[in-house]
Order: sequence, then C-alpha cells, then structure tokens
Amino acid sequence: MKPKRRRLYFVAFGMLALGTAAVLILTALEENIVFFYSPTEVAEKAIAPGLHFRIGGLVEENSVKRHADSMTTEFNITDLNHTTPVTYRGILPDLFREGQGVVAEGALGPDGVFRATEILAKHDENYMPPGVVEALKKSGRWQEDAAE
Repeated sequence: MKPKRRRLYFVAFGMLALGTAAVLILTALEENIVFFYSPTEVAEKAIAPGLHFRIGGLVEENSVKRHADSMTTEFNITDLNHTTPVTYRGILPDLFREGQGVVAEGALGPDGVFRATEILAKHDENYMPPGVVEALKKSGRWQEDAAE
C-alpha cells in the first residue's frame, strides 16, 4: 500500500472515530441539553424528586399567594394541559405576574411541589417560553398580536 493511500485511510478512520464519539456523547447528554421542561413533560417523564432542572410555562391566573410573614411565594406554572405547584423564597423579578411566561430553576419535592431556587424572566414583557407558545397555538388560545 502506498503511503498516500495509507494516510487517507488514517484520516478517514480518525474522522469516523471522532464522529462516533460525538454521537455517543450527545446521546448520553440528550436529557440534559433541554433548557427547561414544561409541566406536561414533568408529569410524563416522572422526574425523580431532588433532581435539579428548569420548568417553564405561564403563571396560572389567581394562583399567586404571598406569605405575609416571609418572602415565600406560592404559585402554579401551567402549559394549559398540566399544572405544577411552585414554591419560591426570595425576591421575584419585576415582570413576574399572573398570565406571564416564567422559567423556574430548582427541584421537585417528594410531595410534587417544585421548590424553586431562582425565577427567571426575560426583559421583554411579551416573553413566553417556546413550548408554551406551541401549546397555546394547539389549543387555539394563541393571540398573535399579544406576542408582538
């Protein structure tokens, strides 16, 4: 075999090995690449209590309860199919209100309540997580002018 052909085989084998390694890594990390889960995905995947992740959706109307004696706030996040109760202790972002999109970071408790360590909101008051937009469009409740 000529040295030029041997070198070509070596490069081709190296590229194949790198491609295979990349596919294996991405497959192993597939669950962790998601930016956040919707309440429906949380219910379907049966995520183990204590696992740290993000959940995104709309703050359900008439669900926000602020404790007078502390900085604790309880509310529900919904994607219009499922609802997940959330508890958060801390200062909420200025754009946090009922009917708005929100992403909460934290973990599920054994009782099914999501205990948030951080509440994330975009600086745009019309922000809505993409998964929620899809759910709203499917349910027929999406208003195109509200998103602009």
